[in-house]
Amino acid sequence: MKTTQHAILPSRLAKRAPGALACLLAVTVALSACGGGGDGGSGKNTIGNTPDTKVRVAPNATDNWTLVPAAEVGMDGAVLADAVAKLPDASTHGMSSMLVLRHGKPVLEQYWNGYDKDTLHDLRSATKSITSLMMGVALDQRVVGSVNDTLSSYLAPLYPNAPAYRLGLKLQDMLTMRSGLDCDDWVRSSPGNEENMYQQTDWVSFYTKLQALAAPGSTTRYCTGNPVTLGRVIAVASKKPIPAFANEFLFGPLNIQSAKWAEFDNRNQTDTGGHIQMRPRDMAKLGQLALQKGQWNGKQLVSAAWMAESTRQHTQFTTLPDRNGYGYFWWRSVETVKRVSYDVIFADGNGGQYIMIVPALDIVAVFTGENYNLKKAEFPFELLDKYILAAVK
Repeated sequence: MKTTQHAILPSRLAKRAPGALACLLAVTVALSACGGGGDGGSGKNTIGNTPDTKVRVAPNATDNWTLVPAAEVGMDGAVLADAVAKLPDASTHGMSSMLVLRHGKPVLEQYWNGYDKDTLHDLRSATKSITSLMMGVALDQRVVGSVNDTLSSYLAPLYPNAPAYRLGLKLQDMLTMRSGLDCDDWVRSSPGNEENMYQQTDWVSFYTKLQALAAPGSTTRYCTGNPVTLGRVIAVASKKPIPAFANEFLFGPLNIQSAKWAEFDNRNQTDTGGHIQMRPRDMAKLGQLALQKGQWNGKQLVSAAWMAESTRQHTQFTTLPDRNGYGYFWWRSVETVKRVSYDVIFADGNGGQYIMIVPALDIVAVFTGENYNLKKAEFPFELLDKYILAAVK
């Protein structure tokens, strides 16, 4: 299934591949100076890269990034080294990067299979967590009034009399994957399945025409149409295209210079459900921002109240056996190491794209990989538990 561009199964019901070619890269200034899942594919995106296409970008000369000794942040360097040394060969484990930060300082940076610090990676559905951050910014900027606002209050002028409005669908229902609409990316026969959406020109129009199966807020179904449509809400409310909005309020302040969004609707709209391409270092910045409760370099980019509300558990996917808690496009898990349990907040994209945040230990871990629709895409959790969390002294 590696050749498919879109996920049909949640990454945790299906997910590892390329091997270990270790290179811990030290660059130039520590991140501590910064203050501190079904899967959003897109067959009609204008970037159009296959999963194996590697897009290299110019180095970011102003990267705040210097590897520090593990002991400096209270971690066991030998245990971290084992995380790399004990991996099988690159043709087996399917990962392309692994980065670890503690107290805002990078302690591990590892790439495989031709990827490096200046190679973009398709985040797949981890993009949805960026959409959550942008919704928080839109609320902070007061261009969006409340998560209790109805979808129709923003989109009715563009898509009048749409069936999706009939039960008073609210933004919060969409943020928690509880729209009530007949949309389930994990059920191929579902009318709203993302594979059907990608066949349309205007995905938002497709979404608003879906019929209701249940009352909004009552049933949790994974539907990429939710973040895609909320992206349109943000663009309409702010009167800014999504890339411009993100650059002004998030990517610019975070010094993220090379992110590439996917587009649809003849390049008139941005895919906020999946397929943004980004360097793993920049993924780490987003994780650090979330860990720091929305603060970066002394400036509150996203309100602490939004970060708390968007990352707490609002619902869960009972079809998943574990790691199934869900907030506003952020996943939640509890990982137990040495009989101690830790809450983990994470962004999850098909194939093994993860931004993992462990607030109690002040840790951010980033992984990218090519294990599309394979169970072994969950392998980074094994690395997190056995080596990263276990390395904390």
